[in-house]
Amino acid sequence: MHPAPDATPGDEVVLRRPGRVDYSVAFRAMQDFTDARTPETPDEVWLLEHPPVFTMGLKGRGGARTHIHGIPVVYSDRGGDMTYHGPGQLVAYILMDLNRRGWGAKRLVNAMEQSVVNLLAARQIQAERRAGAPGVYVAGAKIASLGLRVRRGASYHGIALNLDMDLTPFSYIDPCGYPAQPVTRLIDLGIRRDMALAGRDWLEQLLSELGYTGFVSPSKNRPSDLLK
Repeated sequence: MHPAPDATPGDEVVLRRPGRVDYSVAFRAMQDFTDARTPETPDEVWLLEHPPVFTMGLKGRGGARTHIHGIPVVYSDRGGDMTYHGPGQLVAYILMDLNRRGWGAKRLVNAMEQSVVNLLAARQIQAERRAGAPGVYVAGAKIASLGLRVRRGASYHGIALNLDMDLTPFSYIDPCGYPAQPVTRLIDLGIRRDMALAGRDWLEQLLSELGYTGFVSPSKNRPSDLLK
């Protein structure tokens, strides 16, 4: 994937909403984008969802499992352990030139987490971040998980927010490496939002925390455009 021609680097970010995309396709596209970007390439945010998939971070390198209860396992280059993605979960991938912005990975992690904390606070729900356990929690249950990779001074991967998904597959694993970690969803907290509305609401908080003044849309937005 190459930067959108109608975007300029700086305070605006290119926003892509490709819909439902296989994890392996998005993973490869993020790597390709990061390898191809230059100091002038605008940052991008991808809002999407995945078909059912378990992903294992760098802690699981060398693992042999290919499926768990019939759900594929993909070995990724992000940080962290195993998590689950599926329909009804909104994922934000942050492709940011950290060097250009003068940010470190920790600042980016904090910004992503805070965007979810702010989203829930606007609905009178208290959420929290945890030192040493990345993600966002409500009454001890995890509602958002994250993982990052920084290469050539730029980030990819991002954060996943549970909206109205089937949580059963989380019971097949130790979510993010924590045995018996409870998980929750927006709908369990009384918040009903479809993918479009949740994306709109979260995007406002996300762009603010990331320091972007707005976004521009690429001319094409189909899932196939994630392929080079």
